[in-house]
Amino acid sequence: MKAVIFDLDQTLLDREQSLISFAKWQCRGMLRTNINDENLFIARFIELDANGTVWKDRVYESLISEFEIQGWSVPELLSVYELCFCGFSVPKNGVRDALDEISKNYKLGLISNGMTPFQERNFQSLGFASQFESIIVSQAVDIRKPDPRIFELSCKELGIDTSEAIYVGDNPVADIEGARDTGLHTIFIPSSVHSKCSIADAICSDMRQLPQIINGFVDP
Repeated sequence: MKAVIFDLDQTLLDREQSLISFAKWQCRGMLRTNINDENLFIARFIELDANGTVWKDRVYESLISEFEIQGWSVPELLSVYELCFCGFSVPKNGVRDALDEISKNYKLGLISNGMTPFQERNFQSLGFASQFESIIVSQAVDIRKPDPRIFELSCKELGIDTSEAIYVGDNPVADIEGARDTGLHTIFIPSSVHSKCSIADAICSDMRQLPQIINGFVDP
């Protein structure tokens, strides 16, 4: 194996905790005169977000209506989200140490389905982007996982064959099935959204164990 390619949200980035922290900040700051029940607002924000599958213009449309928010428009709230969310981005436990260890022996890459430059800012904020030789966000290349072309592009940028790469992600279809069908080896990261995956080559429930799992793969 020559490279390890990662998903971002809920693989390297603890998106759930990051979103809760951002929603709390937005509620206590710019929306403090509009929101009486902070916990209800945060819970509703998380629910409407649907694990990142609903873009925030629709989320804010619903929040403005439900909480009768005055003085802020959807574009204004969305702009704050796009520019400020990165300030609340935190990595999952064990990720920093795992990457430090893995990068000693493998090239690192990233493939994220998402908006640009939003996802790039979130990734940069985590503090370890300099360790990665390839960073691909789907909107920037107009290809989304599980399309094989995005995995092939990542491997091309890393200068390797698909059979020489391991892909690490939390989505059984977009990440694991997509990477597997393109010829990459796969490691599944269970999350609160997707807890099981039967088609991955390996499963990692603790990021501190990831270097050991990766080293267990045999070169083709």
